[in-house]
Amino acid sequence: MKRRAPAIVTEDDARLFREAIGEIRRIDSEPVLPSRPKPEPRARMFEADEAAVPGELLDMAFDPALMEVGEELSFLQDGYPPKLLKQLKRGHFSVQDDLDLHQMNAAAAQASIADFLAEAREQGLRCVRIVHGKGLRSKSRGPVLKALTDRLLRRRADVIAFASARPAQGGTGAVVVLLSARR
Repeated sequence: MKRRAPAIVTEDDARLFREAIGEIRRIDSEPVLPSRPKPEPRARMFEADEAAVPGELLDMAFDPALMEVGEELSFLQDGYPPKLLKQLKRGHFSVQDDLDLHQMNAAAAQASIADFLAEAREQGLRCVRIVHGKGLRSKSRGPVLKALTDRLLRRRADVIAFASARPAQGGTGAVVVLLSARR
């Protein structure tokens, strides 16, 4: 699209415009005051970290190297092909039932897991999910229910494999368990 050249304003056009508008009064513009300078950015998290008690992270009763929040869990019983665990991690098995351990203490969670897995096995379920949470409020103790779930599942003979759930199913706050067939 071509731009048109601006029209030339003649003296007659300017006179007609002034007659149509009428009397005008000039407005004196006030000088624009400079705006206040913006404050310098402040690193609030850095200040909070610096204010923390020295060595607080080193004095934990729980060893973060063993289990960190966000760490994925996975296990495959001996004698099964690694492909099975890979398929479980990729979501190739459909979850048939689930158990939520939120708001439970360790003793209640342990009993609930045992009952849940026994019932799932009786019903002939092969793939279940246990939501243990990420342990974000466990503070220095680490994710208690996550560690408990990991320990319990590794000890059971009817658990073929387990892995942290896919993000849409709870991510590292849940574990998908593959159970052996009922005999």
